[in-house]
Amino acid sequence: MSVQHPIRQLLLLLVLLATSLTSSASVQVSHGIAMHGDLKYGPDFTHFEYANPDAPKGGKVRLSAIGTAFDNLNPFILKGNAAAASDSPYESLTTRSNDEAFSEYGLIAESVEMPNDRSWVIFNIRPEARWHDGKPITADDVVFSLDTLKEKGHPRFRFYYAGVEKAEKLGERRVKFFFGGPENRELPLIVGQLPILPKHYWQDRDFSKTTLEPPLGSGAYKISKFEPGRFITYERVKDHWAKDLPINKGQHNFDEIRYDYYRDATVALEAFKAGEYDWRYENVSKFWATGYDPSLVDDGLMIKEEVGNERPTGMQAFIYNLRRPLFQDPRVRQALAYAFDFEWTNKNLFYGQYSRTKSYFSNSELASTDLPQGKELKILEPYRGRIPEEVFTQPYLPPTTEGNGKIRSNLKQAFVLLKQAGWKIAKKGPNKGKLVNAQGELFQFEILLNSPVWERIVLPYVKNLKRLGIQAKVRSVDSAQYQERNETFDFDMVVDVFGQSLSPGNEQLDYWSSDAAKRTGSRNTAGISDEVIDELVNRVITATDRESLVIATRALDRVLLWNHYVIPHWHIRNFRLIYWNKFSKPAITPKYDIGFESWWLDSDKEAALRMKQGKDAN
Repeated sequence: MSVQHPIRQLLLLLVLLATSLTSSASVQVSHGIAMHGDLKYGPDFTHFEYANPDAPKGGKVRLSAIGTAFDNLNPFILKGNAAAASDSPYESLTTRSNDEAFSEYGLIAESVEMPNDRSWVIFNIRPEARWHDGKPITADDVVFSLDTLKEKGHPRFRFYYAGVEKAEKLGERRVKFFFGGPENRELPLIVGQLPILPKHYWQDRDFSKTTLEPPLGSGAYKISKFEPGRFITYERVKDHWAKDLPINKGQHNFDEIRYDYYRDATVALEAFKAGEYDWRYENVSKFWATGYDPSLVDDGLMIKEEVGNERPTGMQAFIYNLRRPLFQDPRVRQALAYAFDFEWTNKNLFYGQYSRTKSYFSNSELASTDLPQGKELKILEPYRGRIPEEVFTQPYLPPTTEGNGKIRSNLKQAFVLLKQAGWKIAKKGPNKGKLVNAQGELFQFEILLNSPVWERIVLPYVKNLKRLGIQAKVRSVDSAQYQERNETFDFDMVVDVFGQSLSPGNEQLDYWSSDAAKRTGSRNTAGISDEVIDELVNRVITATDRESLVIATRALDRVLLWNHYVIPHWHIRNFRLIYWNKFSKPAITPKYDIGFESWWLDSDKEAALRMKQGKDAN
């Protein structure tokens, strides 16, 4: 025994050494992180291909913001109405490329370390990283940022970073994030997006309160001047510490960016045509079709273009608030969808510019089509009886019409569903001709809007609902009141958009989970609280490869659609841009974004524009 004991010890040491070496070998050190697959840009890349590294710097650009006022320059809290682009002064550990599905490259961090299972991640901070006051960005700032945002920030941060157990300082410029719960390969990218806050600035200030003191940041821009309710201006930081990094080459080219506030979209359109601001992303089809003087385009004063993209369009829709008893029966929700005549709306109001949305992940491979098969069917089968049977028998399609305004057959189907749900037309009494339930209560609700522009779309829908005996009222409120009522779920129905990426992950918890339904300020606008959906969301988050992600997302999509939580709207696969002819841009446009950060003011074009407008070119 005494002879064998040291031999066993030696063998144990050799095993431990081998294990240590194996573990060490499995740790990846890189200049970036890809969600699935490889990074497009290698460690020695010089710039993103959609940016021009020789783009000139300079000039002032004027943009628009919609709303009545802002009262806060801290965009990371629930309180107040944050100013447009008020996150501009801040940077994160990594930054996303706009021509990859989901890849991030080091910004504040010069390198990333993580094991194959992504159970933790280490970020090494660049030694040159600086705040605008010249002090270095350190691991203490990173730890402070995570703790502060989870404790005092907007409630969405606590939810979004719920899988992050803690951040630990390993050195002055080295920080490690520990993850808990089920495997989530997205977490290293999620913490890479963490806005980094200066600990020395905030330690004597109350982060949870609104402020009109321009906070300290580290980004390419900082706030220079503002007047609440009128404008806010950002100036480029000439000696920005990160201006020569490959990720920033050819970007952040304007010396000054100013946002002017306008009451609503119609007022903003008129201001643009009067030359009060320079560049506009158009999302109102009527404005795009008829709102601009074609002679200005023909003469080259304005540029009007549609830019194709491969970005998932997500889901814009009328959203039911399931927290209201009125909308808890799925038959009621399905019935009301029959009263929305998209085809007539598209033809008469949208000039035929849109396609009907049939998926929460439209314009991508993530969208469900046909019937579930193979691995997707295997995911869904255990839920049979707990999810709508149509998931297995019919591809989802929203109700359609001929587009001529005659929707009698649709309304008949709506009546059948409403009758099944216990609603009927009152034959006598004060509510005669109106829809009531067994208790004699009226079917009535309010559609809350944040702009009068929506009224031309909603009012025909309200008219169709009236034919069903439903009393729907429309109320337009200012942006501040709309935001507050949304965050506290004080509405019956609203218009909302659930934006999607090619790599859905943690944000799906905020959209659909039971926990988010109860949390003020969450994006679970509909109030969805369903164990099956919770489990399907978890499958999306924990997918270990691209194939698993696509299959899990399609399964989630089907269940969301057939529960009729929304009345789907429409989408377009192009960015519609209109701008005064003073800009130039790179030859390549990124797949998933407009790429405005890489545009620049062209002095020759600007001078020519001023001459055509009859202004002094000097």
